[in-house]
Amino acid sequence: MPEKMSYRILSLGLKVGLSISLCVGAAAAQRVPTAPTDSDVNCSGVATDQGIPKDTYVISGENSRYKNTFHPGDYVYLNHGESEGVKIGDEFEVLRPVHDIMPNRWFKWQAQLGKAMGTLYADVGLLRIVHVQPKTATAEITLACDMMQRGDIVRPFVAHPAPPYHDVKFDPFAPPSGKKTAMVVFGKNYTQASGANKVVYVNLGSAQGVQVGDYFRVFRYQGARSESLYQVANTAYKVYGFGSTPVKYQWDDLPRQVLGEGIVLRTGPNSSTVLLTTAREEIFSGDYVELE
Repeated sequence: MPEKMSYRILSLGLKVGLSISLCVGAAAAQRVPTAPTDSDVNCSGVATDQGIPKDTYVISGENSRYKNTFHPGDYVYLNHGESEGVKIGDEFEVLRPVHDIMPNRWFKWQAQLGKAMGTLYADVGLLRIVHVQPKTATAEITLACDMMQRGDIVRPFVAHPAPPYHDVKFDPFAPPSGKKTAMVVFGKNYTQASGANKVVYVNLGSAQGVQVGDYFRVFRYQGARSESLYQVANTAYKVYGFGSTPVKYQWDDLPRQVLGEGIVLRTGPNSSTVLLTTAREEIFSGDYVELE
C-alpha cells in the first residue's frame, strides 16, 4: 500500500476515534443524575438524640510523629483488633460529634430546635482494614469527607441507601401540601445560607414518620420577623420613599414564597438530613419546610 494512502487511513481512523470519544464524553457530561452520589450520602451527617458508642476510635496513623490529620490513601490505627473480632477487609465509618463554634442565634427558635434534634455527628470518612494485630488494626482511608483525626469515632459501616430523585417538575407556586411542617435549623458545618446540592438539617425525623427518599418543600413568608436574623418591620407592604399600600398587610395575608426542595438522605428520631436538589435563591436557617 502506498505510504501516502496508509497515512490517510491512519489519520481518518484517529479522527473518527477522537470524534466518538468526544461525543461519548459530551453525552456523559449532559447526563442528568438520577440519584445522590456515594459522597452525597456518606458525607451528609446526621443529628440524633440517641448516643453513639465511642468504644472504637482512631488512635493515630503512619508518620504520626509529624502528621496531625489523615487523608485518602493514608493508613490509620484503630484501638480494636483481632481479639475484638476485627478482620482484614472489614469496612468502618468514621464519625465526629460537632457543635457550632460561633453559636449566634440566626432565628428565634434555633437553639431550642437544635437541642431537640440532638447531637450533630459529622461524617469524616470510610475505612477498610488491611492488617490486624491482637489489640489494634491498621486501616486504609477509602473515602474522606473531612480530615481524619485522633479520637474520631469508628463504627461498622452499614451502607446508606441512595434514594432516587423524583421525576416531578418543581412548582414555584405549589399550594400547601397539608402535611407536617418544620424548619431548616442549620446547614452542614453550621452554615446559615445554603443552595442547590448542599445539605441542611430539618427538625422532623423518623419519630414523625419521615423516611429516606421523602421530599421537603422549602418556603418563606413575607413580612414575618421571627424566622430570620432581622427584617425591617412592615417592608412587605411599605418602605419609606418607595411606595406603600392603603391596606396594612401581615405575613399571613400574602402568598408564601416557595424557595426550593430537597430529598431526605438520612433520618434521626427528630431530624432529617436533606440534600437540596432545587434552590431558586439562598435558603436560610429559619426557612420553613413541609413534606410534599
